[in-house]
Amino acid sequence: MSEPAAKPKSSWVNLLVDYGPLLVFFLAYRWFSPKDPDSQSLGAVVAVTKSTVVFMVATVAALVVSKWRLGHISPMLWLSTILIIGFGSLTVFLGDPVWIQIKPTAVYLLFAGVLFGGLLRGKPMLKMMLQSAFDGLSDEGWLKLSRNWAWFFLFLAGLNEALRHTLSFDTWLMVKLWGVSALSFLFTFTQIPMLLRHGLGEEAEAEVEQNPPAG
Repeated sequence: MSEPAAKPKSSWVNLLVDYGPLLVFFLAYRWFSPKDPDSQSLGAVVAVTKSTVVFMVATVAALVVSKWRLGHISPMLWLSTILIIGFGSLTVFLGDPVWIQIKPTAVYLLFAGVLFGGLLRGKPMLKMMLQSAFDGLSDEGWLKLSRNWAWFFLFLAGLNEALRHTLSFDTWLMVKLWGVSALSFLFTFTQIPMLLRHGLGEEAEAEVEQNPPAG
């Protein structure tokens, strides 16, 4: 009896799952934001509350999409979702936008703690959290990648705290969506040379060499 075919990997689905809910939150906040300057203060709180509910729904939808299109839900996505639901609920029930701003700090610190904890035991926790997203990467490569991301998560946590204490909610949201996301993409690309030196993609190349396409 043949084994069921593995779900195909898709970079666009990964991007949708990772950044889709945040984009939905941004668009929802723009939609619900008050247009009348006289109701700006109270209206902003209502807009954040409504947008947070949409954000939580979009996050759960991302779990469903990940399971449907990728065949699995990574531990990192599970942890992010739990924190989003937790801090989102505080935002909704207390009517205080600060909780949704604290959420990224909590996520970054949690991930950094998990990665540093794994490094102390000599285990590349990022490999488990991403469920081997980088084919062919050696254990040494995973350890280095875990170390680099652990420090980067600490940096992002500090950056988020600095931003939320110095910027308005609207400006913070813009920087979070576009600036921090771009920074994360840039950091990811800086890791590629190291990943290639430690076997990234070698398994796929070997498979192609062993099974060349017909024609």
